[in-house]
Parts: sequence; structure tokens; C-alpha cells
Amino acid sequence: MLRKPDAHLFSTHSPSFIQNIFALLECEFLYCLLFSVFQLFIVALSFAYFSKALTGTYMKSSITQIERRFDLSSTHIGLIDGSFEMGNLLFLAVVSHFGAKLHRPRLIAAGCFLMAVGAFLTGLTHFFMGRYKYDTVIQVFQNDNLTCVRDSGSSMWIYVFLGNALRGIGETPVTPLGISYIDDFARAENSPFYIACLQTITLLGPMFGFLLGSYCARLYVDIGYVDMGHLILSYLILSKDSRWVGAWWMGFLVSSGLLLISSIPFWFLPRSLPKQDGEENRETPVCEILNETEDAQNNNHNLKLTEIAKGFFPSLRRLLGTPAYFLLLCGSILKFNAFIGLLTFKAKYMEQQFGQSASRANFLIGVLNLPAVAIGIFLGGLLMKRYKLSVVSGAQLSFATSFMSYLLMLLQFGTKCDNIPIAGLTVSYNGTQGVLSSREMLFSECNRDCLCSAEEWDPVCSDSGITYISPCMAGCLSSSGHGKNTVFHNCTCVSTSFPAGSSTSVRLGQCPHAKDCSRSFTSYMAISVLSSFINALGATPGYMVIIRCITPELKSLALGIQTLVTRTLGGIPAPMYFGALIDSTCLKWSMKSCGGRGACRIYNSDMYRYSTEKFQFTLFEQICQKLLTSIIIVVKTFADLPQSISILYF
Repeated sequence: MLRKPDAHLFSTHSPSFIQNIFALLECEFLYCLLFSVFQLFIVALSFAYFSKALTGTYMKSSITQIERRFDLSSTHIGLIDGSFEMGNLLFLAVVSHFGAKLHRPRLIAAGCFLMAVGAFLTGLTHFFMGRYKYDTVIQVFQNDNLTCVRDSGSSMWIYVFLGNALRGIGETPVTPLGISYIDDFARAENSPFYIACLQTITLLGPMFGFLLGSYCARLYVDIGYVDMGHLILSYLILSKDSRWVGAWWMGFLVSSGLLLISSIPFWFLPRSLPKQDGEENRETPVCEILNETEDAQNNNHNLKLTEIAKGFFPSLRRLLGTPAYFLLLCGSILKFNAFIGLLTFKAKYMEQQFGQSASRANFLIGVLNLPAVAIGIFLGGLLMKRYKLSVVSGAQLSFATSFMSYLLMLLQFGTKCDNIPIAGLTVSYNGTQGVLSSREMLFSECNRDCLCSAEEWDPVCSDSGITYISPCMAGCLSSSGHGKNTVFHNCTCVSTSFPAGSSTSVRLGQCPHAKDCSRSFTSYMAISVLSSFINALGATPGYMVIIRCITPELKSLALGIQTLVTRTLGGIPAPMYFGALIDSTCLKWSMKSCGGRGACRIYNSDMYRYSTEKFQFTLFEQICQKLLTSIIIVVKTFADLPQSISILYF
């Protein structure tokens, strides 16, 4: 901590004793105020991190709802999700370099305000669209109009893209300037702990983001405009139907308000603070430090942007010329690809592979995975502080936890559920197993004269556990009941796979997964939570290695470049090519009213799992382990050099 003013400066022999007393009180007040301001910055930055993390993860949790509402493919959704990183790309390097020399708290305030505007624009898109319509044989919302009328909201996804990009632009100053501000004015041994606490509190944002996504996914998209007591709506959500769309827009309006509130404190925080107790200012009275700080601020104000810009490229050259930092940067790119691909489509994977609803998938991620990550990050920072780990030890811990997490991920290959038997897609009409590739296989002798449309998706379930694409495809001739209680009778295709005298009726909804799928899902979640905790344990040590392997004046630029490069080469392409991989496993696409492919209705579970998990966890993680090994060697080499001792310490 800062040293209090010396008492002899305020002796009674002074000609102005009363003035000295007031000066002492003033310095005591400023002494306490400085630490209160620093603590206020920590609290304000934590809330800003919480708000932006909540908004970002809510976007991830709403991927399925947005895909269905705008009738888009997973590749298209990946492009929308990557627009956040595109916004970051535009300004991140410039903000990181210039921001360190300008008023950092006010830049953070402006960024939070811009994020609030972007989230508000995303949610506002809903109110410019028409009512959501879905195809069903039970006509509820004027679905009997089969003429081609272009949907008024068919191109509204562009505003979601722009709102997400605007949010990405606003996020640029928050992370690099906030972390560098803490590291500049905190004690060196306290900085890892502050950052770990900040990251732990930040993870409450994703937790609440997924919980908010879970709640909104249970509310109908047009809530307030339709009669929620209508039975068909209950049928859609209870049967986990792929046509259900939740109130995705509601969470964006909530998060917009939180981001707006988070921007307020930063407008009133000072540009800089005195450094906490260190060798260079241990014997300096607080009032002298305040005067020096004020002089430094005045000098910084006199700097011109052209003078600041001259140092950008030399600083960048020095930064990328640091081997440890460069290798860490390469490893971060590869690992960020895997992380973004997993986070973006994790809930969707749980829906398609294990038959979970979007609401339950988001809820489980929020209450199981993310708390494990928060605890892991916090304990990682605590280990750094408790045992005062060096750069080499921190890199070794990061490598060990990453490798253990990778081994656990391999166990997830054994947790799977078989494809749901769907006549004409995954089984033949006589019940023979196997994915069918030919479009002609959708039809059989039992329904060939029914004039069914191959584009329909209104699944019905028979007592044998076989799902049919529609009542027409099942060859049904009559029906009884209404709403979700509708039952179709005399289905000729059902009779072909049943022994004589069995029921030939089907009921609305897709057949559920087999009973052993629940046990597989429990194993999947257990492994997922454990691997998340172990991987997070090495997050803070790995983060501090990046900060401490470079010179202090390059910290802001280093963090900014790392964020820029990982999001450019990981955050932008990863959702798109993971989305393309997912699209390649689709078995049945919806069709738009005027033609053209819409959202996917059902996937090949086996191909979905192989295309995402195998590519993700074998290619990227193996390369990451090799890079991390190289990093440890390079960092250890630097740590052994006498001239590097002043740089590589915590």
C-alpha cells in the first residue's frame, strides 16, 4: 500500500500549524480516496464484464431460436455470430494502442454504451417482423394460404448481423484497457489475483446468460400477440419440436439495459492512479505522488495523435519479435477455434444428439458447466498468488491442465445416442435400419398414391417407435381429436411394418429417443463438467504468462493484438465452418414458401458427432499441445537469462 505522509512535515514549530493540519487531513482523505477509486474501478469493470459476457452468451444460447425464426442454415447463423468478431477487427488494434495513452475509463464507458445500442438493435428487429408462421396439418395461424407471399422479415436477419457487429465494436476497449489499467496500478503480486477474481465474477455473466436463454426459449416468440392457451403451442414445446421458436428478442432488451447501466461509473473515474506499494515509490509521500500523477496526466494531454501513431509499428515489431509471446499467440488461435465452435453449437449439439429441448440444454450449461469453469479460474489465480508461481511454472500448469482436459474429451466419443428411426430417412418403411441417401426413399408403395409433398415436416409417431415425416407420408386416411391430442388412423404405411391386427394409428410429434440415451447424456454431462473445470484451472496462469513475458509498456498492445488475432482467425471463421460441417449432416431441410432451403429439421446424429467432435478435439487440441510444449521451452530459456530476470517475474 501507499505510505502515509510523514508526521514531521506537520510539526508544531511550523509558522502555519493549522494549515499543516488541514494539509495532513487532506492527504489522509486523498490517501483513502485513491484506494476507494481503485476498488470502485474493479467493481465497475466486473459489472461491465458481467454484462458483456451475459449478452455474448445469450447470443450463443439463442442460436437455435434465431436460426428457426429467420429460416437460416447453420452456416448462415455462423456468419451472424461471427459479426461480433468482425466489429472487433475494425478497431481493436487501434484502440489497444491509442487507448493506453488516452483516458481509459472513458473509452470503456463509450464502449459499454455502444454495446448497449447494438444489443437493443438486435432485439428491436423482432418488432419489425410479421407473426411467426409454421407449417402443420392442424391449421392455426392462417397457414392454409399456400400462395407465394414473400415474408416481410425474410431479410431482417441483416439487422441482427449489424447489431451484433456494433456490439463487437463497443467491446474493443473493455478488455485490453481494463486489464492493463489494473495491472498498471496494482501491486505485481496482487495483479494475478485481481484478474482471476475479475474473470470469476465475469463468468457469472455466461451463467445468467444461459439461464436467461433457457427462460426465453420457453416463451413463445410472439408472446403477447397470440393466445398462449392454444393447445398447439403447448404441443410444439412439450414435444421438443424443431419448429418451436422462443422469445429470443426479449433477452437482448434486458442485456441492453444492463450494458447501459454498466457504462455510467466509468465516466467519472480518473484517467490514472498512483501505483500501489512498490520499490519505486515506497518512500514517497502520497501528496508527492499525486502531484507527479497530475504532472504525468498534463504531459499526456499534450501528446498529439501523430506522435503516438509513430510508435505503433515499432511497438508491434518488438511485440511479435518476442518468441514466447508469438508462440502463445499461435496456440491461442488454434484453441480459440475449438472453443468458439464448441460454445456456439454446444446447446444445439445437446438438442440433436440427446434429444434435449433448447431450454433444458441452456439451463444445464448455465448451472453445471459454467460454475465449474468459474471455480477453476478462481482456483488457478489463487494458486498463482499462494505459491507465487513463476512464468515457467505458470506455463507448465497451463500445459498440464490443457492436456488432461484433452484426454477427458476423448471419452465423449463413447457417449452417444442412435438416430431416431424416421421412415424414409434413417430406416426404410419396413423398419430396416440405415441412413437412406436417395430422395425417392421418402416414398413407398404405401403412400405413393397419396400425393404427399416431400417438403413437409409435420412428424407423427407410431407405437412401434418409428417416426413419419407427416401423416400423409404415413398413409393416414382419417383423424380424430384436435390440437396436440389429434390422432391419425388407418395409416397404411404403419400397417406394413406391424403384424396383422396391430394398431395402425399415429399421434402428433416426433418419437422420443431410446431409454439408454438418458444414461449416455448423464455420462456426457459429467465428463463435460470435469473437463471444463480442469481446463479452466490453467486459464489464469496462461493469461499471466502473456502479460509477464513482455515489457510493461507493451501490455495493452499485447492483450489487444491477442484478442484481435484470435478473434479474426478463430472467432470469425470457426462458427461458419463448424456450421458448414453441421449442415453437411442434415437429413431434412424445411422449404420456404417461395422456394429455397430454410432451416434444418433433423440431422444424422452419428455424422453430426463425428464431423464436430472428431475434427475439433483431435486436430486443434493436438496442435495446441505441441505449441504449448514449445512455449514452455522458450519461456524457460528466457527465464534462465540474467538480463530477462527483470521482465519474467510475478
